[in-house]
Amino acid sequence: MMDDRYNPEKVESRWQEYWEKNHIFRASEDDSKKKYYLLEMFPYPSGKIHMGHVRNYTIGDVVARYKRMNGYNVLHPMGWDAFGMPAENAAIDNKTHPATWTYQNISTMKSQLKRMGFSYDWEREVATCKPDYYRWEQWLFIKMLEKDMVYRKESYVNWCEHCQTVLANEQVEDDSCWRCGEMVQQKKLFQWFFRITDYAEDLLIYCDKLPGWPEKVTLMQKNWIGKSTGSEISFKIETKSSKEEYIKVFTTRPDTLFGATFMCLAPEHPLVESLSKGTEQESAVAAFVDKISKQERSSSSIEKYEKEGVFVGAWCINPANGRRMPIYTANFALMEYGTGAVMSVPAHDQRDFDFAKKYNLDIVVVIQPKDRETLDPETMTAACPDSGVLVNSDKYSGMDNFEAMDKITSWLEKEGLGKKTISFRLRDWGISRQRYWGTPIPVIHCESCGVVPVSESDLPITLPEDAHLLDNGGSPLPTLDFFKKTVCPKCGRTDAKRDTDTMDTFVESSWYFVRYCSPHFSTAMFDKDAVKYWMPVDQYIGGVEHAILHLLYSRYFMRVLNTLGLIDFKEPFTNLLTQGMVLKETLKCPEHGYLFPEEAKISDGKASCTKCGKDVEIGRVIKMSKSKKNVIDPNDLLNKYGADITRLFCLFASPPEKGLEWNDDGVEGCYRFINRVWRLAATCIEMTKNSIEAINVDKNVDSNRKTFLPYSGPLSGLLDSDAKKLYAKAHQTIKKVTDDIEGSFHFNTAISAVMELVNAMYSIELNANSSDEIKSVALFCIEHIILLLSPIVPHFAEEVWELMGNKSGSITKQSWSSYREDALVTDELLVVVQINGKLRSKFSIDANSNDEVIKSMALADEIIQKHIEGKEIKKVIVVKKKLVNIVV
Repeated sequence: MMDDRYNPEKVESRWQEYWEKNHIFRASEDDSKKKYYLLEMFPYPSGKIHMGHVRNYTIGDVVARYKRMNGYNVLHPMGWDAFGMPAENAAIDNKTHPATWTYQNISTMKSQLKRMGFSYDWEREVATCKPDYYRWEQWLFIKMLEKDMVYRKESYVNWCEHCQTVLANEQVEDDSCWRCGEMVQQKKLFQWFFRITDYAEDLLIYCDKLPGWPEKVTLMQKNWIGKSTGSEISFKIETKSSKEEYIKVFTTRPDTLFGATFMCLAPEHPLVESLSKGTEQESAVAAFVDKISKQERSSSSIEKYEKEGVFVGAWCINPANGRRMPIYTANFALMEYGTGAVMSVPAHDQRDFDFAKKYNLDIVVVIQPKDRETLDPETMTAACPDSGVLVNSDKYSGMDNFEAMDKITSWLEKEGLGKKTISFRLRDWGISRQRYWGTPIPVIHCESCGVVPVSESDLPITLPEDAHLLDNGGSPLPTLDFFKKTVCPKCGRTDAKRDTDTMDTFVESSWYFVRYCSPHFSTAMFDKDAVKYWMPVDQYIGGVEHAILHLLYSRYFMRVLNTLGLIDFKEPFTNLLTQGMVLKETLKCPEHGYLFPEEAKISDGKASCTKCGKDVEIGRVIKMSKSKKNVIDPNDLLNKYGADITRLFCLFASPPEKGLEWNDDGVEGCYRFINRVWRLAATCIEMTKNSIEAINVDKNVDSNRKTFLPYSGPLSGLLDSDAKKLYAKAHQTIKKVTDDIEGSFHFNTAISAVMELVNAMYSIELNANSSDEIKSVALFCIEHIILLLSPIVPHFAEEVWELMGNKSGSITKQSWSSYREDALVTDELLVVVQINGKLRSKFSIDANSNDEVIKSMALADEIIQKHIEGKEIKKVIVVKKKLVNIVV
């Protein structure tokens, strides 16, 4: 006997226990089945899951369950991106240890994810902070070091004083640290770098070989890699020394070389210090470099600053015309672009023009546009970037500037002063972090031997989890003699020191998906056979905010593994879905600031504060965030509605790639729908339980149950018109849901289609007196409604499936619904009626009706009668039994 209403508290925990006890989602290699590797980006264990997690993981879970029902061998794992600055910062704020904080949060979040009913193979769980995980990361570092794929050098880096660590360029956002929001500055440190630039061209080429990725993501990666074709030109430095020194410049505009009147070096350029040393400009240059070091140095941020610079006290020579060019260090010159040196052509570049005007530097026009008056440097108010013919350019004057590009570069090459070249915006990945909670870098510094990798037999170099952060939040590793002091594995010196930096947390997340294939493999980074079976990931799901950082690094890591002969593929993710964010309006009280939803009372579009009663401003609908308090706690939803209704709303309210606007009424609507299906199932069970015949074409009867079997024959085998309509609608629904999930993951329209079928069933009177055909068709419909909903609301589907008398075990073991092609074609046609081309009505007719019957029915339609009353009908046109157009 079914309860009156669906009770998630009673049902969901029971089925979660059943799935776990029976290892329903355990995955293993099976060559007889086609594999499907479904993965969502693993979370940082922050404490609790949020609605972004719920939406992301629900999308993935539906796909995993759907693929499993379609016969795929599905791998759907979960783990924890557990290292990094966030854990340290949170530990400091909460006066606890990063390890304690991390492991507690993993426990909490794991229980929440299980409560959501996600179909994870928890036996494959990994946590990147565990030594059995990061030992293989250290092993790979050593292999890369052996192949010169990683190196150490002193360089200017992005430094966050608050986090006390280096940031990669990709981790600096709007001059600030991506994690804490504090201003970033430049600092000179010895750092370890991965040679990602060795793969720049390949990474770029393969951006066009990822058809399963959103175009916006591959475009972002292309722009970040930033390939430019141009010329490298050598400018001789004017010096009293017999040793010749040159400044190498990359430019995409060699046609403007004769107009270069000064040189600008990035403040981080090594020549800035050496050229200014001993000159009158030394102190001014040092002060300027120090000032710029406190500014963020990305290509986007420099546009916000006024262009400024300082003469370094030296000159260089323009190779084209022998012009003596002053050398400046300028804030708009970047080491990350080209060579860190800019040949400045103020007549044809606005940035250079502004700089020249500010510091009273020469402006020389070298390109005259064909359709403009002759350019005069004395009267120009802005640079002219237009194409045209060369002037003031010696033998190249009068030549089209595009033609001159090749001619000038060829001359430079002949003279040994330049060459055609390619430059990339992408820079090598600095992975050193001066933080504690991370993977120790497996090298030893010896005064005799230099940098020496640790012996593989000593791996893992374990992070001491009993160490405590320093008072300023700094890493304790440099102060721990038992960790830092060691023996050189090469010469045996006892005063050698371990590297006390740890790796960037993005290193851990660049290969975790490979480890999932064999997480307990203890003799290598992974089991090659398992990786060969499962990889690459068939469907990856995560936020577009990871387009450059995580996704680019993961692609790079696969190329490293490929180069080392460990894998035979380059791309980790065949298909990528970037889900939209979860959104909600903000609520702001004039006295108490931002409010949580439960702190405001909303009625008739107005809100008041429950604390003080004052009117509350209802703000824009934006991404849910703790700082704005426009958040919904998943635990509250689980306690009130259960997992399935929470899942259903996340899928029904919006397509996955779009933003999901939170709506409490929408959640209530999903709750009502689930209970409509529940009652419908109860009706069907009650309606047929005492019947003894089945109206199947084979007259199949289950004599033990004494109940009808679902009808599964051809549409033509039904005589009852209502039964035929309902049966056709069911098959159309199966096709629609399958197409929507398979093609585009548009679960919202798939759910809508099921709702239409449920409405169609409610439109027919279902009871013990219904015809036998109606009863059998109704059973077919409810059975497939449950099957179609099972990936979306799995606990609910399991419960109803069992109550319907199915004793064959979990619904997850059932095959996905299939439709009959013959049942998609009905005996009725839908006719649309227009008046003077405007849609006014529509009706259904027998497929065999002729044009005269269709015309008569159109004119007799009540709605049409109202629109044509008192008007002269000039013409009635019937088009292919689909359209009637009445001209009045």
